Amino acid sequence: MKAIGYTKSLPITDVASLTDIELPQPIATGRDLLIKIKAIAVNPADYKVRLHMAPAEGEHKVIGWDAVGEVVATGESASNFKPGDTVYYAGDITRQGCNAEYQLVDERLVGNKPKSLSDAEAAALPLTAITAYEILFEHLAIKQQNPDSKDISKEVILVVGAAGGVGSILVQLAKAITGATVIATASRSSSADWVKKLGADHVVDHTKPLLPQIEALGLGSVTHVASLNSTDSYFESYTELLAPFGKIAMIDDPEALDITKLKMKSLSLHWEFMFARSMFNADDMDEQSKLLNRVADLIDQGYIQTTLGQHLGAINAENLRSAHQLLETGRSIGKIVLEGF
Repeated sequence: MKAIGYTKSLPITDVASLTDIELPQPIATGRDLLIKIKAIAVNPADYKVRLHMAPAEGEHKVIGWDAVGEVVATGESASNFKPGDTVYYAGDITRQGCNAEYQLVDERLVGNKPKSLSDAEAAALPLTAITAYEILFEHLAIKQQNPDSKDISKEVILVVGAAGGVGSILVQLAKAITGATVIATASRSSSADWVKKLGADHVVDHTKPLLPQIEALGLGSVTHVASLNSTDSYFESYTELLAPFGKIAMIDDPEALDITKLKMKSLSLHWEFMFARSMFNADDMDEQSKLLNRVADLIDQGYIQTTLGQHLGAINAENLRSAHQLLETGRSIGKIVLEGF
């Protein structure tokens, strides 16, 4: 089968950083599904793994954790899907990724693809949807409500880095199934327009002090923060903005944080890593399948839209190098998608 991989961790400007290769087609056993890949999306996790996780000597590492594909075979213990089903998923970071024609994925990590979206539109969603859902409802414990409810709660969520992949779906989920007020951050007019389109109630500029901008909105204290990048730069601001017993959830990797600043307001800090369940074979691994199906229903009912930002063409090494290069600038809006081999 065709695949894209690497043998050494190299800068993306090096043509050997990602190359077109041929690998044997895997065989499904146990609870695995064998998926024929139709479309993929690229995430910061991809280039971070490429830069910091070299494969064993003489081997190729295949990465990628966002895909739409067709089930072509199932393991003997798999029962939730059948050949012919079209599915979407992020998968398991400890296994071969989706930058290949075929991939094995545990069925407990897989959801039915939204029927109303194209393959490329759906591929933009799994990893970020799982991340955003776990942030909102497991870490921040935001109260869910019926999407048709008009109730407005006292919860005020600040989403820092809202125009990126996770922020783009998190803003939509918060507006669709919570009563919270959403404050998004954006520094460019294009990214501000994007988050407004997705439903943000207010937009502030994260290149300027946050506290005076948020105080000027007259909303009272922020109750929750979704910190999607540069947590170390804004951490002290969060402790000033948050109400007592407020919560912060982050996904980035700050080198150091002074958590003693959380004590006076009894604030809590949560670290979201959507691969935790799959890496440790958690008892509730199927929660990811359930939430992907929940998100698919919300999309098909018209409450959420795709977060696809750019379509870079076919799945090959040249286009994947371009995708990684765009992501590494930190200025991409929405998700970058590739489709077909």
